[in-house]
This record gives sequence, C-alpha cells and structure tokens, in this order.
Amino acid sequence: MSDFLIGIGKRLKDIRKKNNLTINDLATRASVSNGLVSRIENGRTIPSLPVLLELIQSLDIDASYFFEGVEKKSNAKFIFVPKENQQVIEKEVEAEGFKYMHIFSKSLHSLGFEAVLLTLQPNSKRDKVITDAWEFKYILKGKVKYIIDNEEIELQEGDSLYFNGKLPHVPVSISNEDCMMLVLYFYSDKS
Repeated sequence: MSDFLIGIGKRLKDIRKKNNLTINDLATRASVSNGLVSRIENGRTIPSLPVLLELIQSLDIDASYFFEGVEKKSNAKFIFVPKENQQVIEKEVEAEGFKYMHIFSKSLHSLGFEAVLLTLQPNSKRDKVITDAWEFKYILKGKVKYIIDNEEIELQEGDSLYFNGKLPHVPVSISNEDCMMLVLYFYSDKS
C-alpha cells in the first residue's frame, strides 16, 4: 500500500509537468500551499482524500485517468533508476546556489526513503530549514560547513553527517568550488 501512496506524488508531478504547470500554478488552482504540493510530489507527505481530489480536479483530468498511472506494488527483486529519469527538484524555499537532483525515493513498510544529490555553489545562500526526516549527508566533493540549530560542523570529501531534520539547519559554502553531497532522507509514513 505504501508504494501505491508514493506513486501518487510521482503521478501528480508527471501530469503537472505534462500540462506545463508550475508548483505554484497547481497550488493556486487547488487553494493549497506550494510547500504542500512539493512535499506530496516528493513523497514526503500523503495528502488527505479531499486535498488529493482537489489537486486532481485542478489538473483538469478525470480521477480514473489519474489512478491508472499510479505505480502498483510489485514483487520485483530490485529497483533500477536510469540517470535520465533523475529530475531537478523544485524547492519551495528561497535559495541561491542550491541544486537538488532527485535520484531515488521509495517507501518500504512504514519507512520512506529519498536520495538526492545536492550541489552547493560558492556564495550560496539560504535560511535554515526544517524537514520531517532524519537526514544523512555524505560529502562527495569539496568542503561545507553545516549549521544545525546553533552548532557548526565543518565537513570535507569523505565525511558524513546524520541528524534530525526537525532541528533548523543549513549548509554554508566555505570554499571557492562547488561542494557536492549525497543526501538521504528517512521519514516515517506515519508522520
């Protein structure tokens, strides 16, 4: 069942993009926040039935058409995601110099999982954010300073960091080259 629910977000995003709508366009039509649409599309929250039906109606499609394309649970032994299926994530947070590339997400039992490549450019800027996930960061290239709550940790290539995303946090560029990191989000479907 949880795979089906994760498929709803992917289907919503696919149809929205096919209709050349931005997250803001869809949110405005459905009278919901940009953040809620983004979280649903990226599998971080499951919409209530009234909200889901409002979103489907706002896409000007039939509900039966929407659910035809939702991923069905399978007994596959592995999941393969080719590079060309990876997508840049549109974040609702104002950020400069942050590029998020969605590479994988799946829900297994009550645990949701998402993998993202984050490229942090020199002189990038963003306020602290909070997420509903436990976050794991692995530095692939470069250097970065992470501010978590009021503590600062410097990380470089090969270092990793794991923390509760409910604490306000932000990565800060500390070099004149891009910093690239693998970001894993672990979240509970029950949250």
